[in-house]
Amino acid sequence: MEQTSGRVVTSVQALLSVASGSLVGLTLGLVGGGGSILAVPLLVYVVGVRNPHVAIGTSALAVAVSALVNLAGHARGGRVKWRCAAVFAIAGVAGATIGAQLGKMVDGGRLLALFGLLMIVVGGLMLRPRQQAGNADVRLTRGSAPHLLPPLIAAGFSVGLLSGFFGIGGGFLIVPGLMGASGMPIINAIASSLVAVASFGATTAASYAISDLIDWPLAALFIAGGALGGLAGVRLAGRLAARKHTLTVLFASLVIGVGCAVAANAFLR
Repeated sequence: MEQTSGRVVTSVQALLSVASGSLVGLTLGLVGGGGSILAVPLLVYVVGVRNPHVAIGTSALAVAVSALVNLAGHARGGRVKWRCAAVFAIAGVAGATIGAQLGKMVDGGRLLALFGLLMIVVGGLMLRPRQQAGNADVRLTRGSAPHLLPPLIAAGFSVGLLSGFFGIGGGFLIVPGLMGASGMPIINAIASSLVAVASFGATTAASYAISDLIDWPLAALFIAGGALGGLAGVRLAGRLAARKHTLTVLFASLVIGVGCAVAANAFLR
């Protein structure tokens, strides 16, 4: 057993953390988003983190690190709209800061119930078809700022608020938010969203770390598992590219099912 920050991590918990992180990384690699929302229920119900607030703080840290790793690859490919992403992220950090403080004030059981309801909504949103077209040449400049800045700031703050409250990356909301606010294509929105995901996750994690609500050893193990699972997911996604819609539908159904279970369990406590 490992003792850190007053908490004990058993060998079983360590294995379950790596396995859970691998599952999240695998789903992110396969369907390109939404997988991080499974992190909190996995930490609570599989790994055995008893305090929902610790699960949220730990998840936020893992999500932030994973987003930074994936962002590096997209940046090399030139797909990130940095100025739009930066404005969205800055506005979102303000929202995430407020959201994290509000989340810590809510009873753990009630927070899990709300989280379960959010999962059901997210699963439904994932089933909606995404628009592929967009303006690949969109840029945030002095000329475009008057019509781009207001929607980017409003969308960023709103998504950040939810991200901080629930300790999630929020990529499933950030991608359509960026597309709606700027008109960029989905491939650029996915790449640019990682700037905000990392920023929101880091903001939430910092807030929870100040309150000693992060299990650092579990976070490290979860991140390691996520990296392994992500590599496998990306490779598998290439082989199953023709069935990506089916994979998304199956994963969305899984998110909805887990959300129903989490909400029901929390309401019945």
